[in-house]
Amino acid sequence: MPSQKIGNLLETVPDALVGVDRAGMIRLVNRQAESLFGYGREDLIGASIEMLVPESVRQVHRAHRAGYDAAPRTQPMGTGLRLIGRRADGSEFPVEIALSPMHPGDRMLVMAAVRDMTNHFWEQGGRGRLDLLAAIVEHCDDAIISSTLDAIITSWNPAAERLYGYCGQEMIGNSVDLLSPKDRTDEIRAVLARIKAGEHVDPCETKRVRKDGTTFPASLTISPIRDTDGAIIGASVISRDVTEQRNAIEAGQRMASIVEHSLDAIISMTLQDIITGWNPAAERLYGYSSQEIIGRSSWLLVPEDRADQTRAVLEKIRAGETVAHHRTTRVRKDGTPVPISLTASPICDADGTITGTSTIARDLTRQEEAAELSRSLIEASLDSMVSISPGGRITDVNEATVRLTGVPRDTLIGTDFCDYFTEPAKANQGYQQVLAQGSVTDYPLTMRHRDGTLSNVLYNALVYRDSSGKVLGVFAAARNVTELRRAAQYSRSLIEAALDPWVTISPQGKITDTHEATAKATGIPRDTLIGTDFSDYFTDPDKASAGYQHVLTQGCVRDYPLTMRHRDGTLTDVLYNASLYRDTSGKVLGVFAAARDMTKQVKAQREIAAQQARELERLAELERFQRLTVGRELRMIELKKEIEYLRKFGPNRGGEPNDER
Repeated sequence: MPSQKIGNLLETVPDALVGVDRAGMIRLVNRQAESLFGYGREDLIGASIEMLVPESVRQVHRAHRAGYDAAPRTQPMGTGLRLIGRRADGSEFPVEIALSPMHPGDRMLVMAAVRDMTNHFWEQGGRGRLDLLAAIVEHCDDAIISSTLDAIITSWNPAAERLYGYCGQEMIGNSVDLLSPKDRTDEIRAVLARIKAGEHVDPCETKRVRKDGTTFPASLTISPIRDTDGAIIGASVISRDVTEQRNAIEAGQRMASIVEHSLDAIISMTLQDIITGWNPAAERLYGYSSQEIIGRSSWLLVPEDRADQTRAVLEKIRAGETVAHHRTTRVRKDGTPVPISLTASPICDADGTITGTSTIARDLTRQEEAAELSRSLIEASLDSMVSISPGGRITDVNEATVRLTGVPRDTLIGTDFCDYFTEPAKANQGYQQVLAQGSVTDYPLTMRHRDGTLSNVLYNALVYRDSSGKVLGVFAAARNVTELRRAAQYSRSLIEAALDPWVTISPQGKITDTHEATAKATGIPRDTLIGTDFSDYFTDPDKASAGYQHVLTQGCVRDYPLTMRHRDGTLTDVLYNASLYRDTSGKVLGVFAAARDMTKQVKAQREIAAQQARELERLAELERFQRLTVGRELRMIELKKEIEYLRKFGPNRGGEPNDER
């Protein structure tokens, strides 16, 4: 603080004195400064010098101050700077400033002697102010345009050229309508009408259009221009592109909406772990309302057994790191623990300084319940199940795998998946196929138990990935088909032992399987029969095909007669019985047909028929003989009757009986 002597000296100076440090903060003032600017001493001390300068000229003011700071000792006392001052009531006035350095202690101050130049300005015709304003307009970052009340542009600064793309020569003398979108041409004229009427116009946001036709959001500050008599003769428009601000606002609104409607709990807090933000999802997860929790310590949510873990996470955040998908436990308002996945990151200010922490917490209760259910189902499965890393190492197994290999689960994990098969190379080939194609189905392997027992298995496997699509490994399930194969072999043995020929036929009429009896009946090896047309082995192929089609449409045939041709020319009469066979979903896979050799039966039937024919012939002969014999006897009877008649009556009695006396 200055001594009393220095303070008395400052008060005796007729000019307003303002002492400013290197940071631009006011450190001392005199009564004249209070009177000139209309502020009390308590308002000025500690405030920025910028409060005494209009916003439109602060950039120019900073440039002057920066130049003086760069070489303060070269600025002589009394050097005048013409600037614009701003009073507490907002009014602006021309000032002249003289700067000189002061060194109270180790802190350098610049003393500014400020003189009101209003009267001098009018005495000099305002030339100094005009020069100053011209400099301000020329170097300002905002586009500054002046126009008549009829909307004709009269001035155009370099910032306007940068903003709109037109140079001054193109725009001065043209209408401001060129800068308005077609649907907004009346907007500026309406504002100019209000300016002309003496109305106050607040800053507004609208749309402007550049030379290349692109539109952009702009903030406009429109003020009247007056002549020396105070009459309004035009308007000054300060334009600022607010695209970035609009985008920032929209981004902030989007972010706020995301936070508000997020299903995850989003919490922000200070570096001292005081909660400053709490979204509705956090309220649902933890049970505290925002009114209850904001301003309290985040450690309220941390169980005692997670304290060290949480400190480690916070240390990483304060070091600028982000912690993602950290599984931990938090505690609700009612004291119940809740499993969560935590993602935490630092909050930084505009300078990149870490000012707090943001955490996103996802409730894993349902996921853990689902995981437990899935684990129970996996453990209950009779099929062997394993998960395998991209490097081919077992990462997890179920109890069925332990039983199949005879190796404890903890020992299996971390070992090579292929080591438990009789053909490791084949197992590895199947695994690589899964990685390349995404899955395999019914891949045959033989698993070796550590006691030497072998089990035939069929593997079904597929790739599993994380949410980003990255391959995490392979999940494989193996079904032990040892017993099924034994049953299949037993069934095959029974089928091969059958005396009747049988075949399986595809929906297209091709033989897909057969056995030795069919090979004997046709004289063609089994491997040659498979893939050929079923109908080709009969004397009447069309009839054979018709019978097959009947099975496809009606489901079966019974005792369908055909004649099979052996390749040596021998013919065999057969009766076919056939039916459809399907998969588990009901889809037709083909036809199963079995033939009964009817050669002996046909021969016997033919012999019986021949015998019957001979017997019939004999009967016919007997009938003829009988008819001949009966006819003879009848004639004899007639003859006898005739002789008896003649005896009685004689030829001369006229029918009268002869007298036999």
